[in-house]
Amino acid sequence: MTLPPPRAHSVEEVKLALEPLRSRGKTVVMTNGVFDLPHPGHVHSLRAAAELGDILVVAINSDESVQRLKGSTRPIIPAVERAKILSSFEMVDYVVFFDEDTPLEVVKAIQPDIIAKGADYRGREVVGSDVVESRGGRVEYLPMEEGISSTTIIDRIVRAHK
Repeated sequence: MTLPPPRAHSVEEVKLALEPLRSRGKTVVMTNGVFDLPHPGHVHSLRAAAELGDILVVAINSDESVQRLKGSTRPIIPAVERAKILSSFEMVDYVVFFDEDTPLEVVKAIQPDIIAKGADYRGREVVGSDVVESRGGRVEYLPMEEGISSTTIIDRIVRAHK
């Protein structure tokens, strides 16, 4: 059996795909992030997010969005390649891009039942939480692996090559 290549979907494609799943009572979980240099911490968080429901949608910042948020040297890995990596993970059902600085428009369009964010967001406003909670959904905080981040990996590489 030949599988289609991993890729990102449009928000419209995901909305259409979720309709029959929701009608069967499936729970939609959404998380978001840059996911530059995917690492074991990302895998850990994505697995925990997937365990919260039946379908996991991952929204990733476009290259332009990442540059605005993290500077002109980022992302290291272009969005299309990050999408291929993330969509190949067995726990990820859909990957979508967003160009804005936050995923609010994706949350409004997808209407997830649960927004999953890293535990480092506890005590901070989670974008889209009002949209989800107004429909009876919730925000869940994901466990994180300490000391693992794309930034620390980049810093290690830079130090090693000075």
